[in-house]
Order: sequence, then structure tokens, then C-alpha cells
Amino acid sequence: MSMKTTKSYAKRLKITKNGKILSRKSGQNHFNAKERSRTSTNKHRMSIVHMDNKAKSRFLVNL
Repeated sequence: MSMKTTKSYAKRLKITKNGKILSRKSGQNHFNAKERSRTSTNKHRMSIVHMDNKAKSRFLVNL
């Protein structure tokens, strides 16, 4: 039986054309009124996920 991709984890990621893995930055759901506007603007950007090959092979098998 072959390994399956962890779909709950894969749905949170976006893979670019060149193979980089992007994810949404944390801390955007609530309590944002206290933040500076620069902080909230920076959180709208996606961030690059750095993971080793073992983690990629474990969670993202078929992507």
C-alpha cells in the first residue's frame, strides 16, 4: 500500500512553479486591532516554509 499525502496539511500550503512551498503567516484571526498597520500588512504576505526532505516526503508525498 502506498503512502498518502496528509490532506489537512497540504490544504494549508501552496506550491509555486519552481517548487517553493508557501504558507499563510500565523496570528491573523483575531486580536488584530492592537497591532500596528505595518505588522498586519506584513502578515498578509505568504511566507516560505523551510522543511527538510524527510518532512516533505512524510507530509507531501504526491504533490
